[in-house]
Amino acid sequence: MISVKHLSKDFGASAVLKDINVEIKKGEVISIIGPSGTGKSTFLRCLNLLENPTGGEIIIDGLNLLDKKTNVFRLRQKMGMVFQSFNLFSHLMVIENIMLGPVDLLKMSRQEAFDEAMKLLTMVGLAEKAYAYPDELSGGQKQRVAIARTLAMRPEIVLFDEPTSALDPTMVSEVLAVVRKLAEEGMTMMIVTHEMKFARDVSTRVLFMEEGVIYEEGPPQQIFERPQRDKTRAFIHKIKTFVFEIRSKAFDIYSLNAGIEGFGRKQMLSQKQIYNIELVVEELVINKLLERQGSPVDITLSVGYVEESGGIELTLTYAGPAYNPLEDDVEEGDLSVLIVKKMMKACTCVSEAGKNKLRLTL
Repeated sequence: MISVKHLSKDFGASAVLKDINVEIKKGEVISIIGPSGTGKSTFLRCLNLLENPTGGEIIIDGLNLLDKKTNVFRLRQKMGMVFQSFNLFSHLMVIENIMLGPVDLLKMSRQEAFDEAMKLLTMVGLAEKAYAYPDELSGGQKQRVAIARTLAMRPEIVLFDEPTSALDPTMVSEVLAVVRKLAEEGMTMMIVTHEMKFARDVSTRVLFMEEGVIYEEGPPQQIFERPQRDKTRAFIHKIKTFVFEIRSKAFDIYSLNAGIEGFGRKQMLSQKQIYNIELVVEELVINKLLERQGSPVDITLSVGYVEESGGIELTLTYAGPAYNPLEDDVEEGDLSVLIVKKMMKACTCVSEAGKNKLRLTL
């Protein structure tokens, strides 16, 4: 249905989107998640040319939206967009807001547009508000009217740009319920959202954006339960991290411990938790990993605090042949291994392309 190839968008010297590539199929519900400022809204705005891309292609039903010969107006009619701010005309009644586009742009008769608008208002639960003005509605009601207005233009795909971000938390569920209903009816949708549970439940696919690129994508079960990449994991599980690079066998361990202590206090960890992290790091780095490193040393330590569970994750990435310091070449009674295993709850170790990644849960 829509094919995006090498899409980029610059604002002056700032590259907001960098080489975006994605295929959108009919009937898909795609949630776009990620930290603020990573280009999610800009991506949607480029799809319907509210922002002009700097480069790349947007192909809709075989036609390139960015080709000068393309009838852009006709292609844009295939897309509806629901914004953060509702953009309703305050001087028009609800029913008039919905009828305006179909009458002026689709050339419907006023009666046909009225009948269609009433059906849509019934669908979003607001038929009784047809003759109200926007200022008489709550935020959630305004957004539901905005959705009805978008659907009145009979789009093939609807783009939602954080449709609940301007709403009081008590009103979020009523808007998401309408979006869920559209998903059940097979409407193709792309949704920029910070509502993680909603994205998990409704999406057929999730795009995680980071620094202007699609950093990871997949079905919601993968993204939310088994993310493949570290930044995705950190975002999904709300993991705060402290990172320290070790590039010499004579590295400053006092600086490392000071960094761990400062991070631990900021996350309100107990002194015992902080001490345990320092002890495990010392046993693994000093007593197990450094002796196997060549020159220069290539070890990166990441300490993560998982806000949701209060757990601690410790990740060591180090160069060299496949090696798990807790399992390989371990002598009976190895004190370092015994100390670490006593303190850890779980451990994984993977090796790929000359790099090892040891991840412990403490």
